[in-house]
Amino acid sequence: MDTRLLQTFTALARTGSFTGAAAELQLAQSTVTVQIRALENTLRTRLFDRLARGAMLTEAGRRLLTLAEEVLEAESRLFAAATEDGPVSGTVVVGAGETLCSAHLPGVIAALRRLHPDVEVHLQACSTATAVEGLRAGRLDCALLLEEQADYPDVTAERITSQPLVLLCAPEHPLAGREQPTTWQELARENFFLHEEGCSYSDWLAQRLQAVAGAQPRLTRFGGIEATRACVTAGLGLTVLPHANVAESLRDGRLTAVPGPSLPDVPVYLARHRRRRPSRAARAVAAQVVRHFHA
Repeated sequence: MDTRLLQTFTALARTGSFTGAAAELQLAQSTVTVQIRALENTLRTRLFDRLARGAMLTEAGRRLLTLAEEVLEAESRLFAAATEDGPVSGTVVVGAGETLCSAHLPGVIAALRRLHPDVEVHLQACSTATAVEGLRAGRLDCALLLEEQADYPDVTAERITSQPLVLLCAPEHPLAGREQPTTWQELARENFFLHEEGCSYSDWLAQRLQAVAGAQPRLTRFGGIEATRACVTAGLGLTVLPHANVAESLRDGRLTAVPGPSLPDVPVYLARHRRRRPSRAARAVAAQVVRHFHA
């Protein structure tokens, strides 16, 4: 059996759409249709019900999906075993939030170029939800998740470190340099510039501020941390960011830490597909990520 038919089958099962499967596999939609029909003819059973809202697995399709994924995993192991000797090479796609991409992954890539010059790393800045979906769909080889917990179906997540958070303002802000720590009640009256919704630590801070009785914080969300940092540096309000992303700004005095309530560290998880065997290149990238955070 041509395992490309199984790849198309699993892609259609994931997306529930012939159009979506075609986009994921970079095939014409008609090719996806032909390949699914060929697989159904080979197996002598109907795998999908074609409905107006998409393609839904039949009972037989649901029963065979796990087996198809196991066949593809075995194929992956076969090819990996055939290339265990010689230099490590290949392309590895890594997904991570912007805070990790900007503060940590450039160092990882620089070290990899010295150790394994034939390994090419492609970074995709993305939310946790997008990263998890990318792992399931096979678009990502691994991902770094900055989350309190990382329990997702089909994904294995190893906690490798944690990131300390810093409450920040400009040096001329009224809260800068106070001897007494700022309380949640005081903070709940301030202007905050936060990363977009879906960012675990920004969402946590927003919920904590809004939980204060009579709270009236003004919360502005940005899609990137550079805009957040620029507004705070200009003295317009406060923010919370991982220390690694503001260490230079703290050293040169553009930002200062606000004495206030203690903030929780945010765990960092290295996530991969539970049933997909990583290539040698992907294993090399994962090992360097762990070394970077443990250095």
